[in-house]
Amino acid sequence: MDYTVVFYQDENGCSQPLDYLKSLNRKHEAKAKKWLTLLQEYGPNLPRPYADVLERNVRELRPAIEHHQHRFLYVICGKTILITNAFLKKTQVAPKSEIERSKRTFANWLRRKGD
Repeated sequence: MDYTVVFYQDENGCSQPLDYLKSLNRKHEAKAKKWLTLLQEYGPNLPRPYADVLERNVRELRPAIEHHQHRFLYVICGKTILITNAFLKKTQVAPKSEIERSKRTFANWLRRKGD
């Protein structure tokens, strides 16, 4: 049961999570893309260590590469998986600011989608 993975773009067409992905070195980018493909295939059924639920609607894709804890936060809306933001995790838990950013981004996407 495939899902559609969409990288959030703001009103100007900029995509922070896609820019983050492209900024990774080749090896890290390849592994992250592999995990994104798994997310597309399994959706909400993708288990740990690949993905986890942070809050009710906010989830994280968790590619760990050479001790680098990359995180791609996403929200599932029907058959669409919206990648809202991405970052290098440096603490034990995902920063609350990144979770809040994901929520704001999703709300903005829903509002614009309804226009």
